[in-house]
Amino acid sequence: IPGQQHRQLLPGHGGVRPEAALAVPAGRVFAVERKSEAVELLKANREKFGVSNRHVIPGLAPEALKDLPAPDRVFLGGTAGNLEEILTVILAKNPAARIVLTAVTVETLGHAAELWKKFGFHHAGMMQLAVTRTRKAGPYHLMNAQNPVWMLWGEGTP
Repeated sequence: IPGQQHRQLLPGHGGVRPEAALAVPAGRVFAVERKSEAVELLKANREKFGVSNRHVIPGLAPEALKDLPAPDRVFLGGTAGNLEEILTVILAKNPAARIVLTAVTVETLGHAAELWKKFGFHHAGMMQLAVTRTRKAGPYHLMNAQNPVWMLWGEGTP
């Protein structure tokens, strides 16, 4: 983006979280993470970008969500098999929450699609994102497809 400084994250977890915190400087962003090494990366990226409005919450959802305030927007990048329970806690706190989920397995995609129906999300949709990179093969360039990611979104009913 012209005129905008390039931001480089420390490798690992948390690419969306600093950007979210920078996008809403007057808001609060909570990053729940169950892996201790990822918690340290999240904290390092928080310090690197000076996003004091982002809070790192070590723990496993849905338990780690119980003491957090009601969310307006939620990004789920991994649910450790607890998707239904996580959605239940989120929607109990704010029935109109807007939720975005990424799924990298067919099983998660299928389960999420069922839950989107069960919870009656509106303004809902899904898309598949795929990236293909080139690699040199002699004088030619081959296309190497990367793992596709599904993204689902929807809003609860107030």
